[in-house]
Amino acid sequence: MTDYSPTPADRFSFGLWTVGFRGGDPFGDPTRPTLDPVRTVHKLAELGAWGVTFHDDDLIPFGAPEGQRQEAVTRFRQAVETAGLTVPMVTTNLFGHPVFKDGALTANDRDIRRFALRKVLRNVELAAELGASTFVAWGGREGSESEAAIDTYNALERYREGIDLICEFIRDRGYELRLALEPKPNEPRGDMLLPTVGHVLAFVERLEHPEMVGVNPEVGHEQMAGLNYVHGIAQALWAGKLFHLDLNGQRGAKFDQDLRFGAGDLKNAFFTVDLLERSGYEGPRHFDFKPSRTEDETGVWTAAQGCMRNYLILRDRVAAFRADPRVRAALEAARVTELAEPTLGPGEKPEELLVERTGFDPEEAGGRAMHYERLDQLALEHLMGVH
Repeated sequence: MTDYSPTPADRFSFGLWTVGFRGGDPFGDPTRPTLDPVRTVHKLAELGAWGVTFHDDDLIPFGAPEGQRQEAVTRFRQAVETAGLTVPMVTTNLFGHPVFKDGALTANDRDIRRFALRKVLRNVELAAELGASTFVAWGGREGSESEAAIDTYNALERYREGIDLICEFIRDRGYELRLALEPKPNEPRGDMLLPTVGHVLAFVERLEHPEMVGVNPEVGHEQMAGLNYVHGIAQALWAGKLFHLDLNGQRGAKFDQDLRFGAGDLKNAFFTVDLLERSGYEGPRHFDFKPSRTEDETGVWTAAQGCMRNYLILRDRVAAFRADPRVRAALEAARVTELAEPTLGPGEKPEELLVERTGFDPEEAGGRAMHYERLDQLALEHLMGVH
């Protein structure tokens, strides 16, 4: 039987807020005690994880004095070094405290925008100090419940200004950091700015330094909008903008479930792993999930282990799918491989398409079977372990 035990070579990472989720929700109090970040680091290393990430408020209480801040950072850094983990990504909480109830970088109140940027820049310094290569920005409160309460045009302009300012700070300090914007369509706001991968990619092109800014797509966030996560990360890869990603599970267009990876749309998870493993993506396989509030701490670690194990099982299934001669024949029959061939031949001009092509019969082509049912069935059978 295949051993699906993770190793650091798999580049699996978790946020402190994931395994540290205490189980509270809008209808119930937390069901678990606070988890010490130092314990989290050592336990993740024990389970075979490669990296650990955090929001500033996961590690340092909001508004903590400088001495307390430095003590928390020192304890965390020592734990990371002792455990042999890396800190590939850091982010800033601009959504939890009531001061951000109307947004942060796009708040109507100018003083709040300035406070938010100060909070981000302090955490950019911390990210650089800990050796992170990516800084994720999720606009958790950038949005509205009423169109009357937001000037969307100016909100986007302030969003642009904020990201440009952060990039300028990074460049001035000489930090080796890239920004990854994380899209989400709704929750906690009724409607949020930059709701999908496509919105982020369009926004990035308006920035002063677009080369520094990419996207951090999350499974549940794309699927909440009824979109296909594989298509989203494929477009980010195609644009050279997949700087980071969040893996979890989601079951349809509803609230953000944050299930462990593989526990939602399993078929989409299968093809997510297929794309990541075939594309040459070298970034973290980062899990942004929340253990069920029904679990104690043992169940938290079981869920974290399940995220990694499910990825490795799917990676094994994907490899078998791609190596199967029947699949290769089905791909040929479906002409999937032909899509990699340029539509025009070498040196061919567009006007040459106006010349009628001999031997091509559109009626015959229109009646030709594509054999997708056979191909999709083979994928399902490999996913279910039949082959």
